[in-house]
Amino acid sequence: MTTTRRRATGVGLGLVLLTTACSESGGLTISNESPDSVTVRLGDEEVVVPSMGGALLHRYGCSPGDVAVVSASAAGDSTMLQGPVCSDQQIVVDRAGRVTVAPEATDG
Repeated sequence: MTTTRRRATGVGLGLVLLTTACSESGGLTISNESPDSVTVRLGDEEVVVPSMGGALLHRYGCSPGDVAVVSASAAGDSTMLQGPVCSDQQIVVDRAGRVTVAPEATDG
């Protein structure tokens, strides 16, 4: 593997950090409390978020437009969020599979 390819791979892996902790400033948080994993489509990027899990996109900024959230459930429910969605907001999938955009949670 060439140095350039290793760097590109490292950068790609560093873009998405799966986490259940609170996000740092400047990241877009996705929280999934539903029993099914979801795929979140942010322009050209796709992020798979496991059931009862979350994702944090560091230094993301804003989505280039609308955001699609597709459930891996048998029904394959899909929700389109009006964009852009920015790092001062978070995408939340609740236990019933409802998808909303909420202000980013802050500590204390």
